[in-house]
Parts: sequence; C-alpha cells; structure tokens
Amino acid sequence: MKTPLHDIFEEHRIGLSSEIGLNTLLDKASLEELSPASNDSEKILFLAIDMQNDFMEKGQLAVPGSHQDIHNSVRFLYTHLEKITRIAVSLDTHQPDQIFHPIWWVDAEGNHPAPFTVITPEDVLSGKWLPVHDAEESLAYVQKLAEQSKKELCIWPYHCLEGSYGAALESQFANMVFFHSAARRSTPLRIVKGQDPLSEMYGIIKPEVAPADEPGNEELLRELKNYDRIIVVGEAKSHCVLESLRQILEYYQAEPDVTSRIVVLSDCMSPIPGFEESTEETLAHFQETYGITVTTSTACTL
Repeated sequence: MKTPLHDIFEEHRIGLSSEIGLNTLLDKASLEELSPASNDSEKILFLAIDMQNDFMEKGQLAVPGSHQDIHNSVRFLYTHLEKITRIAVSLDTHQPDQIFHPIWWVDAEGNHPAPFTVITPEDVLSGKWLPVHDAEESLAYVQKLAEQSKKELCIWPYHCLEGSYGAALESQFANMVFFHSAARRSTPLRIVKGQDPLSEMYGIIKPEVAPADEPGNEELLRELKNYDRIIVVGEAKSHCVLESLRQILEYYQAEPDVTSRIVVLSDCMSPIPGFEESTEETLAHFQETYGITVTTSTACTL
C-alpha cells in the first residue's frame, strides 16, 4: 500500500465527522495501482452490518465497544485491501413513527413509553400501552412475536432516522469503504433495511414478522452465494448481526458449502448490554449447526 493508514483513518475521530476530504482520499486511492476486484480468483465479501453513527458510543442507541469495533474493522480492511472483492454495508433506516419508537404508543394518561420499555400482548390487551393508530395491526404484531418466540417488542430510542447524521455510516469506516471502492474499482453494495412501520427489522433479509413463505431479500441472498468467503462485522452483535446471520443460515441450511463460507470477526462487533450470554450461546449454536467460523480480525488470514 502506497497510502499510509493515517491518511485514511483518524482513530481520534471515530464517531465524529471526518477531517479527511473525500476528494483527497479518493485521489490517493486511485494512485494505488491495485488489480481490479473483478480479477480476483477468490471472491471475498466484507459484510458490515449497521456501522452507523447512532450505534457508536455517543450515538442515540449507543453500543459499548463500538469504537474499538470500528478500529479493528478498519485495520482488517486496510491489511487485506487487495483481497477483499467487495464491501457490503447495511443501513438501518427509520422514521419517527414506527412501532418500536415511543411516539407509536401511549398509556392511559397519554404518556409515551420510555426507551427500552418492553411491550407484551398482555400490556396491549389490558390497556397498559395502546397504539396511537393501527390498533389491530399493532396487537397482531406483538402477538406474532410471542407466537414465533421472537424477541419481545422493545421501544428503542429514536435512531437512524432517514437523512440524519445518525443514519450515516461512521466516518472513519466510511473512509475505508470509499478508499477500497476507488482503489479496487468495486462499487459498495448498500442494503437499506428497517422501513416497515409495523415491524422491527433486525436482520438484513426480512422483518421480524413476515409470512412463513416469504424469503425476503432474495436478490441479496443470491448475491451472497457468489462469494467464496463472507466476512461479517457490525452492530449490535446481539441483535442485527445475530439476526442477519440467523436469516442467512436458515435460508441456506440445506447447503453447508454456502453456510461454511461465513466468517464472523468477533472483535469487530459488540452486544447490547444484558444480551452477552445469550449472544454467545447462539453463536456457538451457529458454529455447531452450520459450520460457520468465529475468529478475530488478527487471527483471520485471507
């Protein structure tokens, strides 16, 4: 690499706006004279889930440890820039008036629930929490979550509102994504998720509640199959990363040659506090059942 890492990545600016101009950054990338990604004999996808400002440590839905996750992810990309074929990024994208935000619900006095309030079917049936609109659909949603043994409806702080700073890719990670794009002539794949007002969408394939025969984002599922290895990082490990893995693995459960291509970099993701144990148990289950690899950014070699 001709460009030193400090010309791309400002560690002290993680979670803040970048002081490196994109024109300067991309001019340097164009001088790298690397082989185009289209020439790669082994196709490697780097899949980054929700590496957005609102999930950083000073964001609206902060994940402790997220700054170190960015640091580790950027260094991994820099080290393996010539071997990463394409970078895919998911973007959690919301409006204020969605079923998992406070404005959707009120109690008998008209108060909205505080962030991290859990709403159960019993809460809705008893009138403890009532939807402001779409009453039948809202009750049906929390009931389906319970029936399908999904996570209970959690009221999250307003986050990743479309067009806001919080919804943008974290600046230092974005610098590396764009640098890779120019240096390897590889267009990043953007996956927008979370726009259904009547459902949470932790995973990148489909909402939490969807018809049983609904495969979700089939175009993305087909794209994943084009790669020999899929490196996974992101936030939060306990929710959006875990559910994305679950959806992909369940779709390809009959094709172990596909599921075994997935490599999880455990030091490039952090859980929401309180979900640590269940997250590790689920990852261990994925390893045993689907043959995925769980390793670290420093132990993973390409």
